[in-house]
Amino acid sequence: MLYKFKKKSPTTAANTFIAPGSRVIGDVEIAKHSSIWYNTVLRADMAEIKIGEYSNVQENSTVHVKQNQGVEIGDYVTIGHNAVIHACKIGSKSLIGMNATILSGAWIGEGSIVGAGAVVPENAEIPPGSLVLGVPAKVIRSITKEKIIELKQHAVHYADLAARQEDIEEIK
Repeated sequence: MLYKFKKKSPTTAANTFIAPGSRVIGDVEIAKHSSIWYNTVLRADMAEIKIGEYSNVQENSTVHVKQNQGVEIGDYVTIGHNAVIHACKIGSKSLIGMNATILSGAWIGEGSIVGAGAVVPENAEIPPGSLVLGVPAKVIRSITKEKIIELKQHAVHYADLAARQEDIEEIK
């Protein structure tokens, strides 16, 4: 469901998918071929949330802002189930693992992987092409160019899956 907040309404481009049960609130912009999966919350009540092309935010994730500090999610980004994305920037062709948390002011460089359950501290800067694991999250090693291509393909797969959601039928 899309909700207006203080005269700001979400905008969605062509071919976006917002699953039933999701809440998209306020100053949110979702680019083409992106998907917001079941029971996800995007709450832009104090700043803007921008989601690039072919990106997906999977089930039960929360994307929120803080006063004058929004969220930017690049193109071809996959955000895994139950992630918390708070007032940060995520570069294109990145993957944020299940149950990962990215805290305010953090910057995830393009082509990076934040592993499942990792917690990226406030204002952390993760260089492009990094594998990041742990609590607090630390850079473990660089990602290969081949893996970055796989990350982009993974995001395209979710766009294809979202395009087939019309085949889902509620059973009453």
